[in-house]
Amino acid sequence: MPCSSELFARALKVIPGGVNSPVRAFRGVGGTPFFTTSAEGCRLHDADGKQYIDYVCTWGPAIHGHNHHIIHEALRKALDRGTSFGTPCPDEVLMAETLTRIVPGIEKVRMVNSGTEATMSAIRLARGCTGRSKIVKFAGCYHGHSDSLLIKAGSGALTHGHPDSAGVPAAFAAETIVLPFNSLPALEEAFAANPGAIACVILEPLPGNMGVVPALPGFLEALRTLCTANGSILIFDEVMSGFRVALGGMQELTGVRADLVTMGKIIGGGLPVGAFGGRAELMDMLAPLGPVYQAGTLSGNPLAMAAGLASLGLLESSMPYAILEASGARIEKALTHAAEDAGVPLQVNRVGSMFCPFFSDKPVKSLDDAMASDSSLYARFFHAALDRGVYLPPSAFETCFISTAHDAATIDRTIDVLCECISRL
Repeated sequence: MPCSSELFARALKVIPGGVNSPVRAFRGVGGTPFFTTSAEGCRLHDADGKQYIDYVCTWGPAIHGHNHHIIHEALRKALDRGTSFGTPCPDEVLMAETLTRIVPGIEKVRMVNSGTEATMSAIRLARGCTGRSKIVKFAGCYHGHSDSLLIKAGSGALTHGHPDSAGVPAAFAAETIVLPFNSLPALEEAFAANPGAIACVILEPLPGNMGVVPALPGFLEALRTLCTANGSILIFDEVMSGFRVALGGMQELTGVRADLVTMGKIIGGGLPVGAFGGRAELMDMLAPLGPVYQAGTLSGNPLAMAAGLASLGLLESSMPYAILEASGARIEKALTHAAEDAGVPLQVNRVGSMFCPFFSDKPVKSLDDAMASDSSLYARFFHAALDRGVYLPPSAFETCFISTAHDAATIDRTIDVLCECISRL
């Protein structure tokens, strides 16, 4: 089998940048990406014969680890029945029933094929329901790569130093109001300056695409109040945080209810999937009932539905959140103490099984704070960990994820490696 460097050299000739998603290129940390040949539990195996403890977890969805036997078996059975029908299938109904039962405030839901498609469709629905055109997003919150949302975005756009994107018409960008995350005064000013014009406010209630940056106390509650007072639709993008921080996502943890919620990742069990849902009167504005058009040939794909139902079923039966919280807390505490002992400036932002080490001497509460952290120090930390068999996100502005496959011994090994890496910075 070709090694990773050979595969990357070949990929560069036929794939832009050699990768099919920019952050995989290691541009944020330097070096050449490894190519994974298989994955099992919490470990990746690459084309060079190396093994890594994985804290990227397919960028979130592998909450049960890789290739879980129950999800694998569900996929095998679904595969025997066919890969795509182009008609409704029974598991679409079961998935919708499951989501409306689990996720607070969702009365109806539509399946799509990615988080990007979910957020794009939710915004179109909000505009169609309100008859307004302007939207509000927050700097550093990433909602996929649709034109209206690649304005001060996080994730790979941030990693590559281009939080805006070429190819987005200025007229589109003019309809997007970008505010600093966690700034309630800025939101109040935006509503005052645009009376009756804001269709929706979209945000990650737990941002994970500029690293983990939790909302300050009271921010989400005030956001809900302002949207209600101004007749604007509140959209929670829980593509990343949904089902990961709690079974009902951030709505369950905070008690704040959004009008529309976008979901993805975990509900696909590792396969491409997305969804958006909310109050019935909003969702019924979608075609074929209403005037807001949205469609997708592969939406509700039987393989994705089978894997997703198995994934959600595992979460409901095991409720692993206390264990994931304990694992996250152990890593956070160990890294914080190691940095103090080594005199290294470090902030570990964490909620449950999502965490991010920022090399900074002050708390990280916004995109500006994240950007002020030392990304070059993170790059050294990343490669030191990778050399010792621990794979962290190849960007200072992405999130680490813990899975149920990260057992106590694996967490112990991780702590030993990461603390050693910090001591050597």
